[in-house]
Amino acid sequence: MPISAKHIRHQGPVIATLASVAVSALRQRLGQTPDAKPQVPGPEVTTTISPRPADLMRAYIRHVGGDPSAYRGRIPPHFFPQWGFPLASRTLSNVPYPLFKVLNGGCRLEINGPLPAKEALHARARLEDIDDNGRRAVIHQRVATGTSANPDAVVGHLYAIVPLGGPRDGKPKANNGSARPRPRVPQDAEELQRWRLRPDAGLDFAKLTGDFNPVHWVGPYARAFGFRNTILHGFSTMARAIEGVQRTLLAGSTRSLRVVDVKFTKPLVLPARVGLYVRDQSLWVGDAPGGPAYLAGHFETHTAS
Repeated sequence: MPISAKHIRHQGPVIATLASVAVSALRQRLGQTPDAKPQVPGPEVTTTISPRPADLMRAYIRHVGGDPSAYRGRIPPHFFPQWGFPLASRTLSNVPYPLFKVLNGGCRLEINGPLPAKEALHARARLEDIDDNGRRAVIHQRVATGTSANPDAVVGHLYAIVPLGGPRDGKPKANNGSARPRPRVPQDAEELQRWRLRPDAGLDFAKLTGDFNPVHWVGPYARAFGFRNTILHGFSTMARAIEGVQRTLLAGSTRSLRVVDVKFTKPLVLPARVGLYVRDQSLWVGDAPGGPAYLAGHFETHTAS
């Protein structure tokens, strides 16, 4: 069942962030771009998060394959981008890169405590590092969310990739066979779940989180960027993977995971039928064993030795 449009009213900060990125992109096209990289680590920016609406939380948890009753009184840690993206965007005001080209490269999610659903939360974001090799820049941001008693209850490390077009010295890159192969699902990985992702899965996730980047829900826009159709949000794939691991490997426990560290390795074009695969504490999302992975990473639990 499609997600109700009523949840869009809760997404003002994220939608405003997308508008701000669009304005920044226009300024960059007009040549109004900073010349130098900002100092890293940068200053922290902070905000207070009011309690999230209960109906929004229930709809979000169901959408990504979870059980709302398993989070009674708590917010899923993987929901942090809903407030984390607007906050993190404020750390990029002096970044000299074409932000309209930014791709989500991955996320490390550290879960140190619960996020109470009925309390105001405090969030902090900081630009941690920029790795620029001339062909691409990897922007590392840290977003911490918690309470006064546990300010680092959930810490998300965001890794955004900005294609730059070529080596800094202008010389063509030598083809020495050293390019990394794209991750693939191992042949011996175990399939935990199989997902049927509808054509409107990107639009539904946007209604719940506010990430209305048109590449996820406007077909002509996605095709203009070279995709066959719209692509699923990387953070939607990650949330589904987390819920799948919890429901199948952790007996439904939503308190056992300590770290989830993933890379978004290939755009997941919609609609799709894909599987969640694991081997030991590594995980992948892909079409089948031996095939390319759309997400690859690992997880750790609080009880792991």
